[in-house]
Amino acid sequence: MTTPFDPQQASRLLSAIKSRIETLPPKLKTAAKYVIDSPGDFGLDPIRVSADKAGVSPNTLTRLAEVFDYPGFESFRAPFRAALVTDREADLGMDWLDQLATGGHTSALQARAARNALNITARSLRLMTPERTAALIAAMTSARHCFITASRSTHALAYYFHYVGRMALPTLELVPRHMGDAADDLLDIGPEDCLFAMTFAPYSTSTIRAIRMAHEAGATVILLSDSDTIAPGVQADHQLTFSAQSPHHFGCLSGAMVILESLLSHLIDAGGKAAQTRIARYESLRQDSGVYWSGKRLPRAPTRPPE
Repeated sequence: MTTPFDPQQASRLLSAIKSRIETLPPKLKTAAKYVIDSPGDFGLDPIRVSADKAGVSPNTLTRLAEVFDYPGFESFRAPFRAALVTDREADLGMDWLDQLATGGHTSALQARAARNALNITARSLRLMTPERTAALIAAMTSARHCFITASRSTHALAYYFHYVGRMALPTLELVPRHMGDAADDLLDIGPEDCLFAMTFAPYSTSTIRAIRMAHEAGATVILLSDSDTIAPGVQADHQLTFSAQSPHHFGCLSGAMVILESLLSHLIDAGGKAAQTRIARYESLRQDSGVYWSGKRLPRAPTRPPE
């Protein structure tokens, strides 16, 4: 049984190889360096081709897979193959969506939802200019504390952004911390701090109250919303606007999500080596404490002696 695949398995595996490469024997180190340098080719090529390109034997690649707890070469290569397919998705065109729209009711509805998601994510990312992003990241990384707040449906976005972002930027704090109001945790906010608020129509009263409170305290206010103006007297120093257009009654959060994912990339990059080290420590802690389930390798069948 192999470890279940997840979308980040290739990047996790690359990080693991990089962190352990110096501890490997010479031949395995050579093979590991090839995987790090050419993950795309490694994901496509069969074992003998990869071995030839790396300058090692096929058996060395099999041993490298076993070192990282994979039962064989194919399962070791699988995450890189899957990542390669995903990276080239944009080159496949939109014919699939046009064909989907000509089907029955379910197909047509799926095509409409998919097209809407693609449109609003593209629109939201287009509005996220490099200038706005650079100023926002600078405000977050220079703040004494950067409070993250949202309520109701957007709270899930805030929770995820804080959960991942704090590994790169330890000064991130999610408020409210418990079941109270965000204002309860902002009593000591000041000019050295910033508040990152997320909201979209209909706008949350508690989020608006938190924004006003932060502004009055002289803190830097960052707003992620579907509109430049959400309520009278609400002022933001930095704002990112996303499209929440939806084919159903409720606003679609795909645009907000892609912006947050992009911001996480910027935060991790801004954190440099310290952020990478912190992320590695988090991962090691989770693995050591058994947070993630992983399949156990089956024992090899004993080799029968020759007759």
